[in-house]
Amino acid sequence: MTVVLDWLGGSALVVGALLSLAAGIGVLRFPGVLDRMHAATKPQTLGVLLLLLGLALRLRTPADLGMILLVGLFQLATAPVAAQMIGRAAYRSGRVDRKSLRTDELADRGN
Repeated sequence: MTVVLDWLGGSALVVGALLSLAAGIGVLRFPGVLDRMHAATKPQTLGVLLLLLGLALRLRTPADLGMILLVGLFQLATAPVAAQMIGRAAYRSGRVDRKSLRTDELADRGN
C-alpha cells in the first residue's frame, strides 16, 4: 500500500509542478492584465494544491498533514482575494481594455 501511495504522491508532485510552471509561463507571456491575473491564480492554485497533496501522500505523519492542510487553506483563502484586488486596481488605473469585457458592472459607478 505504501508503494501505491508513493507513486500517487510522486504523480501529484509532477502534475502540480507542471501546472505551476504553466502558470509562471502564462504570467510572463500573456498580454493583458486580466489574462495574467488568471494565470497567476487559477492554475497556480491548483498546482500548489496538487503539490501539497503529493507531499501529504509522501510524508503521511499527523504533524506534517496538519501543516499541509493549513497551507492549503491559506492558499485557497488568499489567491481569490489577491486576484480580485489586482483586477480592481488594474480597472481603476485604466490598464484593462474595457472593450474586451463582456459586462462592465463598474462603468456606471465611476470606478
